[in-house]
Amino acid sequence: MKLLIPLAGALFLAAGCSTQITQRDGKLLLNKEYSFSDIAKSNTDLVIETHQQAALENLRVLAEKLYKRNPRELRKSGLTLGAALNRLSPPCTGHFDELQGKRGADAIFLAFNPDYQGDRVLAYMVGLSDMIMAAYDDKTAFFVLDDLDPQKLYNSARNTETAAWKLATARDADGRLYLVSNSMDTAGNNLSFEREFGKLIAVQDILARIIADKSNRSINWFVQTAGAMVFLPL
Repeated sequence: MKLLIPLAGALFLAAGCSTQITQRDGKLLLNKEYSFSDIAKSNTDLVIETHQQAALENLRVLAEKLYKRNPRELRKSGLTLGAALNRLSPPCTGHFDELQGKRGADAIFLAFNPDYQGDRVLAYMVGLSDMIMAAYDDKTAFFVLDDLDPQKLYNSARNTETAAWKLATARDADGRLYLVSNSMDTAGNNLSFEREFGKLIAVQDILARIIADKSNRSINWFVQTAGAMVFLPL
C-alpha cells in the first residue's frame, strides 16, 4: 500500500501539470498541458479525438467558404461572419428557431426547400454537422470505456458525399443553385469545396477502418451512385 501512495502522487502531478515552455534551437516550444482525464484515455481514444478535431476544422472551413460565396445568406442571419461561424461551431447542439426544429438530414433538405426564407448556409451546415457528430455519439471527449461504431462512421462518410452532391446539384425553379460552391467558368475554376469535402470524407473513412480493425468488427460497404444518393441511418 505504501508503494501505491507515491505512485498515485506521481500520476496526479504528471496529469495536473500546466503547460511548459521550453527552448530548442532558439525556438520556443509549447508542451501539451495534461489533465487528470488523460490517464483514462487509450491510444485509440487519442486517435479518435485527433480525427474528430480535423473533421470539425473542415466543417468550419466549409461554413466560411459558403458564407463568402453566398453573402445573401450571411445578410439573412444579421450577423458578422465571425459571429455566424461561432454559432455554427460544432457540435451544433443549439436549437435555431428558423430551422423549425429540423436536424440532420431534415435540416439539409430544408436548405434546399424552395419555400424556405431563412439562412440556407445555417440549415445546411447544422444538418451536416449533426450527422457527423452522430457518428461520434455526440461526444467530443473519449475515454477507455467509450466504444464507437465503425459502421456509423462509414455511413457518415457516405452521407457527407450525399450532402456534397446535393450542394452541387440542387437548383431552384429558374435553374439557379440554391447555394453556390464549386465553379468552373471563365473567371477561374474554384474546386476548393470539393477538396474540403474530400478531406472530411477521408477522415471519417480512415477512422472507421481503424476502429473496425481494432475491435474486429466488419463494415457493410455501400456505394452511392449519382441520382440515387440517399442519407444512411446513423
